[in-house]
Amino acid sequence: MLREPMGLLGIGLVLLIVLGALFAGLTGYSPSKLAMRDRFLDPSFTHLLGTDHLGRDLFTRVLHGARIALGVAFVATGISFIGGLILGMIAGYGPRWLDSLLLLLFDSLRAFPTVMLALALVTLTGPSLAAVVLVVVLATLPGYARVVRAQTMSLKTTEFVLSARSLGAPSWRILAVHIMPNLIGPLVILVSMDIPVVITIEAGMSFLGLGVRPPTPSWGAILNDGYAFIRESAWPAIAGGLPIIIATLGFTFLGETLRDHLDPRLRQDG
Repeated sequence: MLREPMGLLGIGLVLLIVLGALFAGLTGYSPSKLAMRDRFLDPSFTHLLGTDHLGRDLFTRVLHGARIALGVAFVATGISFIGGLILGMIAGYGPRWLDSLLLLLFDSLRAFPTVMLALALVTLTGPSLAAVVLVVVLATLPGYARVVRAQTMSLKTTEFVLSARSLGAPSWRILAVHIMPNLIGPLVILVSMDIPVVITIEAGMSFLGLGVRPPTPSWGAILNDGYAFIRESAWPAIAGGLPIIIATLGFTFLGETLRDHLDPRLRQDG
């Protein structure tokens, strides 16, 4: 992957975001401490991205916001990955009535627009990170499960699966040993390319006030502050939007490169 420009750029941008989140506490500033005398300062060596309307260092808030964005993305996609893999294999390999029941569940969840689902959940539970994670899981898990179901239905009629079944292998062993290893690659590609979508959902919910509560730094909250005070300074809006663009490009490039390497059909064409 490092030999390809797109893969190298994707890995570099992802590492930039991850390292920024890991070392966010080394900037010397608090992400929530107010300094009203330092409102709307322009970027300098003291404040690399300037300050916001409350005098908080924007660079520090962006780095701490990366922890929120990556935490939500990794936790939510991890839950969706595991849940979609298990439910998809059960639907694809199980009896017809169970497949129909799970398909009804998947289609029912996918029928709800993400924004409407977020509004409904936040109304019931209140704005929080847990609500954001739940929205992302409900929005992405049905798609993963449907992909796994289709692949499972295709694999269960292959010769190596039929041979294992004729030798008396139990269903759980066939799923775990013979079918699941062939599903991991395509699902990893989908997850890696959905991470920027999850980051955007978290930022959008925080922008609308449905995500993390102030003064917790979030890219969406920073972008909202920048939009509200765009006439006083453009730097808060730039600080909120730039990391979303970098994360989206990084994970998209990484997902495209993973697809090229993990999809055997693309390897053969290349």
